[in-house]
Amino acid sequence: MKLNELAPACGANRNRKRLGRGVGSGTGKTAGRGTKGQGSRSGGGVRPGFEGGQMPIHRRLPKRGFTNIFKKKVATVNLRDLKAFESGSTVDAAALMQAGLVKGAFDAIKLLGNGEIAAPLTIRLDLVSRGAGEKITAAGGKIEDI
Repeated sequence: MKLNELAPACGANRNRKRLGRGVGSGTGKTAGRGTKGQGSRSGGGVRPGFEGGQMPIHRRLPKRGFTNIFKKKVATVNLRDLKAFESGSTVDAAALMQAGLVKGAFDAIKLLGNGEIAAPLTIRLDLVSRGAGEKITAAGGKIEDI
């Protein structure tokens, strides 16, 4: 198969409907818009959500909850993910990003205690769970506050 032999599947492309091209075409004269009224006029039509004067659904339904504008986005890393680091190395935000364990924008990084750790590591992160802290100190590592 070559690039010049590529073609869409049979029936995938249809010709557009040509409106207002004579009464014999089926869409002549009023061009499928009917006669008179708001929908027949140029620039006419109703806004999105308009229900003919009935109270729109977005106003009929109750509003609930709110969006907390002070919410912090916290990235999480588990102990089992730290196997990528050598014994005695320092684990901080930059090291986790370089290792590909944390991606995107975040306000803090939290280390969780899922998994086991054997190598002693120095942890410099915003948040460390109690279980993760106990496993790190048991393995000979230490946690430094930022």
